[in-house]
Parts: sequence; C-alpha cells; structure tokens
Amino acid sequence: MAAPAPAIEQPASRANLALRPVQPADEAEPRWQPVLDLQCELTVDLAMPDFKIADLLKLRTGSVIDARLRVGRDLPLSLNGEQVGWIEFELVGERLALRLTELA
Repeated sequence: MAAPAPAIEQPASRANLALRPVQPADEAEPRWQPVLDLQCELTVDLAMPDFKIADLLKLRTGSVIDARLRVGRDLPLSLNGEQVGWIEFELVGERLALRLTELA
C-alpha cells in the first residue's frame, strides 16, 4: 500500500528560526577575527521520499508541509555546501530552533 501524500496546510502563524551562538563574536579567539563578518550559507537537508510533484504544485506562500520527522532525528547541517555537523529541530517557546548535536 502506498504511503499517503504529505499534508500541506496553511499555518496560523509562521515559526521563526533561532540560532544562538555558543559565544559572542567579540569573545571569539583572535585568529578568527578577520573572518567573523564573512557571509556564508547554512543549509539543512530534509529527505522527504514520499513528496510528489503534485504536492509541489499545491505549495503556496505560507504553506506548511508535514515532513513526518521523528523527534530527535539528526539531520545534516552544511555550510557553503560542505557538511559541518548534525542538528535536530526543537521548539523554543513559539520559535523553531536548531540544536547542534555533532560537529563533522
């Protein structure tokens, strides 16, 4: 039997992604000072094997996709295309946060 398509619904409110540094940038080691202001792209890869083109066509601004992720499941974290660690999602109040569980 085929798995049901992921549910897509409109959210009541949008969750915000919260990242908290381990230490403030001004307390970082002096050797990192020259690169602290460089921009980088941080990405999290979510595998959704049951997602279909039909589901993609239903997406609208504000759509929520039920990813059916298990709590505590580690996901790859990449920085500029290179995997740097593993994270898990966590709710902090009404905000969606990332918890770094392991550095690569």
